This record gives sequence, structure tokens and C-alpha cells, in this order.
Amino acid sequence: MTEQPSTRSYNRTWLIIKSAVYWVWLTLNTLVMGAPVLIVSLFSFKKAYWLVMWWLRANVYGLRFICGTGWKVDGLENIPEHATLVLSKHQSTWETFFVSMLVPTPVYVAKRSLSLIPIFGWALRTMKFILIDRRAGRSAIKQMVEQTRERIAEGGSVIIFPEGTRRPVGAEPAYRIGGALVAEKTGIDILPVAVNSGEFWPRMSFIKWPGEITVSFGPVIKTEGKLANDILKEVENWIEPRMAEITVKDRFPY
Repeated sequence: MTEQPSTRSYNRTWLIIKSAVYWVWLTLNTLVMGAPVLIVSLFSFKKAYWLVMWWLRANVYGLRFICGTGWKVDGLENIPEHATLVLSKHQSTWETFFVSMLVPTPVYVAKRSLSLIPIFGWALRTMKFILIDRRAGRSAIKQMVEQTRERIAEGGSVIIFPEGTRRPVGAEPAYRIGGALVAEKTGIDILPVAVNSGEFWPRMSFIKWPGEITVSFGPVIKTEGKLANDILKEVENWIEPRMAEITVKDRFPY
């Protein structure tokens, strides 16, 4: 008699299939929406932005429908109605889609190399992302400060990942000073964000796990008159304890 696969192996196979379907969806969605965004942006930034929001929604709702990866949000009352500076935990690609759906007219600070990706990278430039060369040191910080002032003045929120890159679940915090320096130089208040997306969409992982991602917006941190080190410590002191509350270690057998 042929041995039947275990429930665990069958489930993993099914997860791989669903994850593959989602990757196809994500790719097609980007290809289909990318060109219209580029074309429309030549005539109207607002209409191009509206298309980008639909692209983001298609990504996150597609993930929920295909892979069963949903979300819950707390702290919505902390999100200002005006443009703000957002410093968010970064574990996955997922929050790059989701967080920007909830804050006013968002742009990200991202590495310049992303702008070289066909269609996707071109769209980043079109949507006025702050693209920096991380190797540029002080020059990159100066660019971040100047462009953040410009984006906020235009009514756009600026989203920065203070650890710079996606961090594995449970990894030691590795906060960088850049975002806090921007806050010190501009006096713009900070909206801190904790998110446990890495448990469901792990970095460097093909499989997307079903469940409910938690996104938590903290109280706005006042920055005027404060030094960057003190600002960064306040951000970390809110985000990391909240991460400990929403994280379930070894939730899935990665």
C-alpha cells in the first residue's frame, strides 16, 4: 500500500501552491498597473497616486484572498490627519504595501538601486520617493532632510524604516540614526509603527503563511528641540516593547 503524505507535508505543499499563485498575481498586478501609473503621472500626480493606491490594495487583498493572510490594526486614532514622519518596524514586503494605505499621501525613503527596476523603479521616481545612496553617508542624510521638508510641505507623509532593511523575527534591534536626524533637523513629529508581518511573510521566504498580521500605531512622538539620539531612543522604546507583545515566536515551522 502506498504511504499517504502526512498532513503537515500536504499543508506545506498547498501553501507553496497558493504562494506561487500569489507571486503570479503580484507580478501581473505590477505589470498591468505600472504602465498606466507612469503615463497618467505625466498629466496628473493625484490621479497617478489614486492608481497606486489601487495597486497597493490589490496586493494586500490578493494576499488575504489567495493565502489567507489578513490583518488587524490598533492605534488608528493616533494617525494624524496631516502629513507626518512615520518610523516603522520592517520585517517584510507587506508593510511597504499596507502602512502607506493608512497615512496621508505617503512616500518612502528607499535605496536608489530600486529605481533601476523596470516599471516598478520608474514608478518610484514618478511618485516622488526619496531615493538615496546609503554609501553616501552625510550627503544621504542631507538629501533625506531636504526632501522630507519638501514632501511634508507638499502634504506628503514620509515613511522611513529606521533599521534600514527587513529584520528577521526575534532579531536584536538595529536602529539607525538617519530617521531621527531628519526629525531633529526638521522638527517634524514621528508616528511609530510596530508590525509582526515577518511571522507570516518572512524575509527571503517563498511561502506566505495564513493568519492575522498585527499593525500597531503608537502615540505621536514630539521631536521639536530634541536631539536625534533621544528621539531614536523614544522610537525604539515604544516599538520594541510593542513588538514583544504582538510577536509569537516559532509560530510557523519555517
